[in-house]
Amino acid sequence: MAASVHPLVVGRVIGDVIDMFVPAINMSVYYGSKQVSNGCEIKPSLAVNPPKVTISGHSDELYTMVMIDPDAPSPSEPSMREWVHWVVADIPGGTNPTRGKEILSYVSPRPPVGIHRYILVLFRQKMLLGNMMEPPQNRTHFSTRLFAAHLDLGLPVATVYFNAQKEPANKRR
Repeated sequence: MAASVHPLVVGRVIGDVIDMFVPAINMSVYYGSKQVSNGCEIKPSLAVNPPKVTISGHSDELYTMVMIDPDAPSPSEPSMREWVHWVVADIPGGTNPTRGKEILSYVSPRPPVGIHRYILVLFRQKMLLGNMMEPPQNRTHFSTRLFAAHLDLGLPVATVYFNAQKEPANKRR
């Protein structure tokens, strides 16, 4: 098993959201100066704006990226699994999501209770998809697997996830 996949198994990303895959593309994700690594903690206040994402790959290849929360509204009762935060299609290889077509605008993590996983999944496209893609009707009950199957995306080529939990309100004296 590839070393980069192991944390995805431990964090139940593989299983809960996606199937086992072999990473084929490098995807780096930053919130401010903090690089996202599997299982790291990102404060929701740091994730108000979309992360800076760069992907490797060739410029003649296109990618779709989704960001989801499989733990909504609560990790112990994820009755809204998966809550979709962001969808971008037609991202040219070697660039970033700003070069693609935003299908569903970014919504920042706002975990109400418990520690939530926020997962960015990257798929290689077989063709241009942006004009064929409709934004999901609802952000709740999204399925990364069904989304990928519907668009014939196959298995992911890269995935990274972080954890976030509700920040305590500032205590004023």
